[in-house]
Amino acid sequence: MNTNDIARIAQLVGEPARAAMLLALMDGRALTALELAAAANIGAPTASRHLALLVDAGLLQLARQGRHRYHRLASPEVARLLEGIMQIAAQQPAAAPARRIPTGPRDAALRFARSCYDHLAGQLSTAIAETLQADGAIVFDDESGRMTEQLPASLGRLGFSTDALATVSKRPGCRPCLDWGERRPHVAGRLGALILDECLQRGWLRRAGDSRALGLTPPGAAALQRWIGAERWRRLIGDPPPH
Repeated sequence: MNTNDIARIAQLVGEPARAAMLLALMDGRALTALELAAAANIGAPTASRHLALLVDAGLLQLARQGRHRYHRLASPEVARLLEGIMQIAAQQPAAAPARRIPTGPRDAALRFARSCYDHLAGQLSTAIAETLQADGAIVFDDESGRMTEQLPASLGRLGFSTDALATVSKRPGCRPCLDWGERRPHVAGRLGALILDECLQRGWLRRAGDSRALGLTPPGAAALQRWIGAERWRRLIGDPPPH
């Protein structure tokens, strides 16, 4: 391997502003250039130049969602590289902690669960997506997704039928949709619509007037907690969900 390539990557990661932006993405979220500029405490034009270099080097990946542009770590290998540097840096004298970048709606009800066109969004939705991926029921690949033969068993634990998904349609059966608040993907497509419809019909979620916010009912909490699992549920409801 060319030592100049190693030196180039080390130089890119080692610049303080770029390091701050990379660390802000270590929680798996995707952030805008303005949000990353705030994390690095630099101006937007300077941040854009830094981000272009990181994308060009393959350290960051640019994602487009409508008119918005988000940046995320390009691969697990990049995350492991940063983790290794962080472990070594942790042995040095303590420095100021990285800034936590707030994203999405400020309203707690909207952050927890809301409708996104015809599917579910918010913290609950990303927990559902994580559960389906952990079950091997869906696979997300960049901007596409697919359902697997494990899906009926996974949704069957909720009492959901996947029969409607067998209908031939031009609409994608499953695709990732980057969540506005969590900056992680939730489930869109026909599968996302099915999950939201089932939760509403069963009274597990309820609409809040004219708002897109969706309230979680006690029966819904009981059913989804069993399905999602205790550990993921504890992470989801660090603060009790709004009713």
